[in-house]
Amino acid sequence: MNAGGRERYPSPLATRSLWLALAVSLLAHALLLSLHFTFPDASRAFQDRALEIVLVNSRSARKPAEAQVLAQASLDGGGNTEQEHIATTPLPPARVHHDGSDLEHSQRRVQELEARQQRLAAQARSRTVVAPTPEQEVQPEPSPAISGSDLASSALAMARLEGAIGKELDEYNQRPRKKFIGTRADEYRFAQYVEEWRSKIERVGTLNYPQAARGKLYGTLVLTVTLRSDGTVASVEINRSSGHKILDDAARRIVSMAAPFADFPPAIRRDTDLLVITRSWRFTQRDSLETKAR
Repeated sequence: MNAGGRERYPSPLATRSLWLALAVSLLAHALLLSLHFTFPDASRAFQDRALEIVLVNSRSARKPAEAQVLAQASLDGGGNTEQEHIATTPLPPARVHHDGSDLEHSQRRVQELEARQQRLAAQARSRTVVAPTPEQEVQPEPSPAISGSDLASSALAMARLEGAIGKELDEYNQRPRKKFIGTRADEYRFAQYVEEWRSKIERVGTLNYPQAARGKLYGTLVLTVTLRSDGTVASVEINRSSGHKILDDAARRIVSMAAPFADFPPAIRRDTDLLVITRSWRFTQRDSLETKAR
């Protein structure tokens, strides 16, 4: 019984040793946890000993003890002063370039050139030129320096102007060639064609005199008929009304009934695309139609 009891319950000495070992272990862990490890600050080390890279124009036989900058060759001192200076380039600082600055500059120069051209054109169109008085001496304006971009912008503006003028000339050359027959038929080739046209108009107009106007309405109007080279009617325009809508409508209807007319003869076709005939139309009391040149 005594031996079994001693094995079941440890002695006070063993218990005290166990508590002592536990306390030592806790103290050691607390010390370890209180310690902090950090990496050295490399950036500060480089800042403390920062070196600039420069280009030197000479070299020395020995290396400097403490270098201030990095260079392509060793140089221990130099210059005509004992102060610590580092030579810099005598060139002016480079202009800061921003994206789009060249385009904005070109656009601004084009606008200035266009404004200058408009002023010159306005001066050229002006008919009044003021001569300088003898008392006042005209000072010549200094001519601004012209760069390559100015020349390119001016050439571009001139090309646009030439293109616009060329387009207008092409449109002018492509226009229909018209011949106006009004008060006088100055050439026989036109007079003969107009006479044949008149005869047909009066014949068709008399045969188709408006029924609502027979014996009631009479009047005179001025009408312009434009004919194409194949004798078809391009347009009909009343230049001066007769004062009666029945007679005006009848004149238009008579032109439509008489069309198409004869083709232009070769003598007219060679230089005429449209023939414009303006005549006075008179609805008479005899219920007939008469036309005459104005």
